[in-house]
Amino acid sequence: QVQLVESGGGLVQPGGSLRLSCTASGSIFSIYAMGWYRQAPGKQREFVAVITTTDSTNYADSVKGRFTISRDSAKNMMYLQMNSLKPEDTAVYYCDANTRGVTYWGQGTQVTVSS
Repeated sequence: QVQLVESGGGLVQPGGSLRLSCTASGSIFSIYAMGWYRQAPGKQREFVAVITTTDSTNYADSVKGRFTISRDSAKNMMYLQMNSLKPEDTAVYYCDANTRGVTYWGQGTQVTVSS
């Protein structure tokens, strides 16, 4: 079992920045990749970014150049630095952890980009 807790969401103006954090606990040795997804009202959950245990990363086209995913294995934490935020980035952001056969999810953190 892996437990994930997100934090760092909030209200920010367009063009602003936020940093989301995801803390992992439990059977973290089994994780080979972690990522961020988001879900806006009335829309399906969509991929944002992923990072592997070898620090390979990948991003959705909509966030490339604006968002940066990173991790601190010593602290069992993953981050999403979000810059140049746009109103269309408004969503609940979820972190996930991938193990062999099971994907775990956090409870989500709300990000609202509005003036």
